[in-house]
Amino acid sequence: MSDNHIYNHIQVKPTSGFTGAEIEGIDLSAQLSDEVIGEIRQALLQWKVVFFRNQHLDHAGQIAFTSRFGEVTYAHPHEDEPPEGFEQILPIDRSRFEQRYGLRRTSYENQWHTDVTAAVNPPAGSILRAVNVPEVGGDTTWTNLVAAYEGLSAPLRELADNLKAEHRFGARYNIPPTSKFAERIGKNPLVSIHPVVRVHPETGERALFVNPGFTARILDVSRQESDLLLELFFNQITKPAYTTRFRWNNGDIAFWDNRATAHLAPQDLDHIDVERVLYRTTITGDIPVGPNGFKSEVVEGAVFNRSLPKAFQQSAENQADQAVAALV
Repeated sequence: MSDNHIYNHIQVKPTSGFTGAEIEGIDLSAQLSDEVIGEIRQALLQWKVVFFRNQHLDHAGQIAFTSRFGEVTYAHPHEDEPPEGFEQILPIDRSRFEQRYGLRRTSYENQWHTDVTAAVNPPAGSILRAVNVPEVGGDTTWTNLVAAYEGLSAPLRELADNLKAEHRFGARYNIPPTSKFAERIGKNPLVSIHPVVRVHPETGERALFVNPGFTARILDVSRQESDLLLELFFNQITKPAYTTRFRWNNGDIAFWDNRATAHLAPQDLDHIDVERVLYRTTITGDIPVGPNGFKSEVVEGAVFNRSLPKAFQQSAENQADQAVAALV
C-alpha cells in the first residue's frame, strides 16, 4: 500500500504493508491543534491502527485526547468499577480481573475480536494506554478488515455483501457458566444483528465485519452453512498478511479504528507471573450499514454511549425498548 497522503504536522511510519503506523513528532499531553488532530484521523483511516511511543498521559489526559475524536463512552457494558472519578476508563489488568472473578482473562479472551460488537453501535474507535507492561511478552496484534474483504474473490464478496450475523457476548469465549463473570453478562445481555460487511461511514470502504469473539452465527442459513461460512471468514480476517503486531513499552498508546479492525490479546502470558496494566477508552460508534442498505438491529441490550448503563436495575426487555427509541 502506498502512502498518497501528505502530513505537514506529524511523521507517519507504516509498520506493515496493510496495517498499522507509528506516529512521531507530537506530544499527546499538549494542546493539539485541529490540524494535528485532522492528520491523526487521516492516518488512522488509512492505516486502521496508529501507535504513539513514550507518551505521558494520565486518566484525565487520555479522556481529553479521546474526546477530540468523538463522544467518549462509559468504560464497558460489563465493568461497572472503573477508576474512581473516571467512568470512561476500562482497566485492562489481569490481576484485577482474576481477583474479581476468579478467572484468568487470557484463558478465555484469547479470540480475535472487534470491541463490543454485541452492541448495536459498537465503538467507532478505541485508545489503549500502557502503564505497566512486562519486559517480555504481552504483544497485541491487529488485522485490517478492509484488506480482508478486498482479498476475497468477487463471488464471495458478493455473497458476503448480503449476509447478516448475530453478535453476542460470550458467543465463543470459554466462560464457565457458573462464574461471576457469566452472571454479570446474564444480567446485561447484549445481542445485535449486524451486516457481515459494513460500509465505513467516513471512507466508504467495505470491511468484513465478523470476529471470533462475538459473532455467533450467520442468519438465514443452516447451522452447518453458518459454521462453514464463519470458518472461511475468520480464516480470511486472521491471515498474517493483513496484520501488524505491536510490542508495548510503558507510556505507549495504540489508537485503532474499531469499524475496520479486529485485534488479538496476548497469547503468551498465562504461564508467566507478571503484571500487565493498560487503560482503554472508547468512542461512541454509529450503527453499521451494509452494502445492500441493511442497518444493524438490536435484539437485546442498550446502546453503548456516554451514559452509564441501567442494566443491573432494568430488564433486558426495557433496555431493548430504550435502545430502539434512542436510535430512531
